[in-house]
Amino acid sequence: MRYLLDANTYIQAKNQYYGMDICPAYWHWLDLQNEKGIIGSVDMIGRELKDGNDDLADWVKARPSHFIRNDDSDTQTIFTELVQAVMAGDYNPGNRDNFLAKADPWIIAKAKSIGATVVTHESLIMAGTRKVKVPNICHQFDVPCINTFQFLRELKARFVLNTSTTAL
Repeated sequence: MRYLLDANTYIQAKNQYYGMDICPAYWHWLDLQNEKGIIGSVDMIGRELKDGNDDLADWVKARPSHFIRNDDSDTQTIFTELVQAVMAGDYNPGNRDNFLAKADPWIIAKAKSIGATVVTHESLIMAGTRKVKVPNICHQFDVPCINTFQFLRELKARFVLNTSTTAL
């Protein structure tokens, strides 16, 4: 896989600009990209999303192939290094512990192990901050990290309304 999607990319798409009821093409496009082996996410993200009680949780439950395992030895080794680096950093303890308890370090470790790009809505924040953010940790571990809109442009996604009608 070339791109691993963070939970917030699914959640924000569902809640805002690509609501499942107003833009089903986006969700179909994700399925097509996954079938080609281009996009996916990690099992930990899938578990987080399945906990919801909404259309997104149902969508995730129906697509186990979108969420790849993150318990291989390479990912585990990188995860351990990542945890050590975050623990050694000067981060707010609550923010740090929350980051480490969620899927964020796993998606970064898996992306590093397979050479993928992380797609997230989080933004890189200035050095010296005490918050742990996915783009900053990606940068620290030389993992490419982009937002959803950069991702869509890189893959040349197009959601075009076809207004033509054909008589039967």
